[in-house]
Amino acid sequence: MTSAEGSTASAEGSTASDTAGVIKAYVWSPDGNVAEVDSLDHIQRAFADPDTRLWIDLEDASQGTLESIAGCLELHHLIVEDIVERNQRAKVEYTDETMHLVLFALQYDGELMTAELDIVLGERFLLTSHPPAWRPTETPNIRRNGVGHFLDHGVDHMLWAVVDAAIDGYFPVFDRLGDEIDDLQDDVLRRPSSRIVERVFQVRRDLLTIRHAVSPEREVFNQLTNRENPLIHPDRIIYFRDVYDHLIRLTDELDSFREQVGTTLDAYLSTVNNNLSEVMKRLTAVTAVLAGAGAVAGIFGMSEAGLALSLTDPRFWVVTIAILVGAVAGFAYFRRIGWI
Repeated sequence: MTSAEGSTASAEGSTASDTAGVIKAYVWSPDGNVAEVDSLDHIQRAFADPDTRLWIDLEDASQGTLESIAGCLELHHLIVEDIVERNQRAKVEYTDETMHLVLFALQYDGELMTAELDIVLGERFLLTSHPPAWRPTETPNIRRNGVGHFLDHGVDHMLWAVVDAAIDGYFPVFDRLGDEIDDLQDDVLRRPSSRIVERVFQVRRDLLTIRHAVSPEREVFNQLTNRENPLIHPDRIIYFRDVYDHLIRLTDELDSFREQVGTTLDAYLSTVNNNLSEVMKRLTAVTAVLAGAGAVAGIFGMSEAGLALSLTDPRFWVVTIAILVGAVAGFAYFRRIGWI
């Protein structure tokens, strides 16, 4: 990708330092050719041609870059503020004949990472802004078919390609989380420990983060597929409905994961309680068996111990043997019922 630093100043006089970030724009012309440009001047000239279609992809763009692009595309300043803030929930808003869509890309590699995607759809342009963690140009569908394939059908079809790539990226994340939950369930039964509890709570936090991202997106695509939208051709609604179906499946799977994690935590607590009960049973059995030895020790503490130890008085030996027999019998009984 080409950096926009050092590019030609825009019509609003932005300097190179104001246009930090990576700009990549694709300009479609009626003859089907797609030109790739990386400067604000080229974008402005292409947008001035009413026959062109544009996809402008911004990576880690600065406020200056966004303001320059917004000036070129005649976007409302509130859209720029929302993109710069990067603290939005998934939503769809309509302003000045444009649609602002906020989604989240998910990645999981030992820990969950989210990336906010701001997408603005106009009559002839699509603007995407995102952090470097997720690049729509590197998703399989767009790389395989090429940008021109989607722009040939309109910028709304290009929008579908981007959002479909983002939602499809959820499935590997859910597969990894499902494997993690299965491992946790096995570990809870084999070797419960405080480390497993930490992993359980981490997974619960990840699922909560995913729910905050995915659940609003389901409502967003419900609106896109069930309301008239002049920016999306009716023939393209079926594509967005397919994305909506994916989100329904994912939210159902997410609810299942949350139940499994809750069950795993309950199983851990039950396992710990069962282990504690086993320890208490063993201690009780040992205490009962050793009570006899305590009784023997009590005999030697009596004032009559000297008389009792004389060989002419068998009472000491009778009591000692009775205690030992009782201890052995107690040990055998507790051994038979599994307490020792």
